[in-house]
Amino acid sequence: MKISITRTTQPKAKPADESKLGFGKIFTDHMFLMNYSVEQGWHDPRVVPYGPIALDPSAMVFHYAQELFEGMKAYRRPDGSIQLFRPDKNIERMNNTCDRLCVPRIDPADALQAIETVVAVDSDWVPHSKGTSLYIRPFIIATDPQLGVHPSHTYLFAVILSPVGSYYAAGLDPVKIMVEREYVRCVKGGTGLAKAGGNYAASLIGQKKAEDMGYAQVLWLDGVHRTYIDEVGAMNVFFVIDGTVITPDLCDGNILPGVTRASCVELLKKWGTPVEERKLSIDEILEAQAAGRLDEAFGTGTAAVISPIGELYDRGQTYVINNGKIGSIAQKLYDTLYGIQNGTVEDFMGWTRRLSVKA
Repeated sequence: MKISITRTTQPKAKPADESKLGFGKIFTDHMFLMNYSVEQGWHDPRVVPYGPIALDPSAMVFHYAQELFEGMKAYRRPDGSIQLFRPDKNIERMNNTCDRLCVPRIDPADALQAIETVVAVDSDWVPHSKGTSLYIRPFIIATDPQLGVHPSHTYLFAVILSPVGSYYAAGLDPVKIMVEREYVRCVKGGTGLAKAGGNYAASLIGQKKAEDMGYAQVLWLDGVHRTYIDEVGAMNVFFVIDGTVITPDLCDGNILPGVTRASCVELLKKWGTPVEERKLSIDEILEAQAAGRLDEAFGTGTAAVISPIGELYDRGQTYVINNGKIGSIAQKLYDTLYGIQNGTVEDFMGWTRRLSVKA
């Protein structure tokens, strides 16, 4: 794929203090764009200066939410080089989401080239400080200028970049989670397995309720029985009971198949740590907590990597997990995963992809 590159003539000032990056608030100088039409397929791949995208008010993305996105990161290694973490898995998930939302797939090699090219152009935006990275947001939107409930015939694929710090202001400190009993995020047969913005829109009311009560995230239960655990807001979730790590399985298609989730399961199996992927009810969790058998809990995701859960709130009752501290398994997973990602731990799993650019 031949990608045209138009560099900005007005580069932005880069953040002077990388300890204050926050998450998703600052964007780099450039973005990648590529269009789709039925006649031409995916075409006109280009890197251009970051800026507004012009769309017709009737563009179908605004009215029928036919859109999807991904989230991944580029990391600065100690030697100044830059690497990606399992980009093939994100691209695979993106195309699976395309299938669910009737969006044309993108050739995986082209998607990877697009990501690597725009990161290379803005390579000097990849931060250097510990705990920082360059967040990569690929997304696809439907652009047909017409009203009518059917798949669009035209699309725009874009990749934007944002230098980021920790997803949570508290960093690796355990977060407090509220069990959501009133609302549901998705149901079996829905779009839970897809990285679709509509899933997150549906979750906002529960998230707002949790934040109003002083909790960082929502623990979502299944939409049918309101019993089985799905995931935590922007993360998959793991619980350790009697030394066995348990995470909800993906069989019903209402849980996002996280890349970090899969990486944790693979690491645990490699280490010989007992790990199970199965249905897990909130009652089982609360009973284990009452019996002193719930060792620890944590969320996993690209944004936070590992986020320990120190407290659960459900029906007026507060449950403190592991004395509100990070557990040994969560700590080991974080140290290993983040170490592999930023190049301070040997990549013994073959998960990273080094870019040719260097600081």
